[in-house]
Amino acid sequence: MKLTFPRFFADYGMVFVLLLLCAFFSAKTYKEQSPTGEAAAKDVAAAILEDFKNAPRVLIVTSEQPGDAAFSKKLERDLLASGVRILGIAKGEPKDAREALQKIVTASEKLEAIACTQVTGGWLLFSDLKTSFPALGEPKVITPKTYRWPDFLKSDNLLNIANQIAVIAIVAIGMTLVIITGGIDLSVGSLLALSAVLAAKFIRDFAGGMTATPMGMLLACVVSILLCGVVGLFSGLMITRFGIPPFIVTLAMMLVGSGLAYIIAKGQSIYQISDSFVWLGRGADFFELPNAVVLMLILYALAHILMSRMKQGRYLYAVGGNREAARLSGVPVQRVLMFAYIASALLAGLGGVIMASQLKSGSPTYGTMYELYVIAAVVVGGTSLSGGEGKMFGTLTGAFTIAVIQNGMNLTDVESYTQKVVLGLVILGAVLLDRNRHRA
Repeated sequence: MKLTFPRFFADYGMVFVLLLLCAFFSAKTYKEQSPTGEAAAKDVAAAILEDFKNAPRVLIVTSEQPGDAAFSKKLERDLLASGVRILGIAKGEPKDAREALQKIVTASEKLEAIACTQVTGGWLLFSDLKTSFPALGEPKVITPKTYRWPDFLKSDNLLNIANQIAVIAIVAIGMTLVIITGGIDLSVGSLLALSAVLAAKFIRDFAGGMTATPMGMLLACVVSILLCGVVGLFSGLMITRFGIPPFIVTLAMMLVGSGLAYIIAKGQSIYQISDSFVWLGRGADFFELPNAVVLMLILYALAHILMSRMKQGRYLYAVGGNREAARLSGVPVQRVLMFAYIASALLAGLGGVIMASQLKSGSPTYGTMYELYVIAAVVVGGTSLSGGEGKMFGTLTGAFTIAVIQNGMNLTDVESYTQKVVLGLVILGAVLLDRNRHRA
């Protein structure tokens, strides 16, 4: 047990850290909530049908907040199906609700209930209806029932975390391959921007722009990713054939990639692309999961198979553990290193395409500081900077750990400057743990 527990903790300790962070931010954001959209409509409809048995007359009042349109449509549909008489639907501000109430008074109608969202139910207009509109009688203002739940654990927030981290997590797959070989790739952020700019430019100039077809957009994206792969090929050649340290080579390519992105885009964002291009970055076709998240999970599954079941994965570990011993054992060291840097560049290119899809544009400013976030995700996930050790599951855990920290600090109103300090300390702590583990 003494031998197995430290290893188990080294492999899966960050999972427990991630769960602790989720529990902490859940506790910090635990507060009273109100349902919105269709869920709120179901709640209000049930309350009206329970309180009034004989086809009550109802006024629906909503604001312009997100989800209120769905609330209004769902509530109207449910109430009409139950035989409720809807006297009007007021959308907008208190003055719009006042006008709707005045119309009901003018028509000499009685009003039994006013169906509101949590926001509109708190308007001062409804605080003393008996005095303001005596002819209406005493209508009951009905709002969705409140409940207590953490903001952090709301489904929208969890999906937002997954969608925001998808690009970093995908690029981190390639970075994990590189770091396992004992190298580093500082060019991924610039390649991400370069890929986004190339994809947007190709779609605008060669695929039809605003009227681009899916096939045209696909070809533009594939070419953009492959061109980033060419940059990775060049980096690999400089490292393997000329013996230049990976830090220097990828630092140089970081500057080259960023400069090319600005030159190609002429310093401007490229946004003249089809609306359907957002399918990859914003669409959700599989169990309401964002398509980018589904792609991320598929890539991690494939990367896990590569590292745990395939010869190429064993070669990567061997090269990172002891390059000379791997060479003497017959491992094609140069080919393995080339594979790692090309894969890292290709995945950075894919990340750029996803980001361009999410933002429906390509800009040379994309990917700024992303190389640091990607390296942080890999290191926090347990991959050793010395090479030869690391797991894809750990990298995914590390990416989500960073995302949870950032999201939790946003929800608890921690300023951005403090967030940088915290993230820096997290990275430093992860490296210290890695060093202590190797000494032990």
